Amino acid sequence: MNDGAPMETVEEFLAHAIQLEREAADRFAHLADAMEGGGNAEVGKLFRQLSHYSRLHLADARERSGFRDIPELKSGEFVWPDDESPESAAIWAADPLIGPDEALETALAAEMAGLNYYSDVLARATDPEIIAFAREFVDEEKAHVTELKRWIAARAQGKTVTLNI
Repeated sequence: MNDGAPMETVEEFLAHAIQLEREAADRFAHLADAMEGGGNAEVGKLFRQLSHYSRLHLADARERSGFRDIPELKSGEFVWPDDESPESAAIWAADPLIGPDEALETALAAEMAGLNYYSDVLARATDPEIIAFAREFVDEEKAHVTELKRWIAARAQGKTVTLNI
């Protein structure tokens, strides 16, 4: 959080989570398109799966909003660490000419940014419901980071990898 203040309401947390996951799903779909268009179906499949998981996370955040009145924040009203959604910062990487290793590093940087964001929310939260939600989102992001690191390490060794997330 760029102002050092904790999230004050569950609605505020969910509004941010919905936006972050929507942007992450779109970005990963773009990366999948770029990889598949460039003939790298294997890495394209990973990004397609990460997009799917972001959409599941998005659906989960929307479902949790249930009866709550989630604020409709405009782009300048979100409180992000760097003035933009943590996982969308690497959107430039959806270039059709991007290589798989650069795409994986870009995805890892984006997932690390998401993990850091949710970890920061968790560390600052005082509301038990926000703490519970943030902890779940941290666990999800950790799984994505672990999987991307596994792919990067395997590719560096010339190994073929399969999805574990």
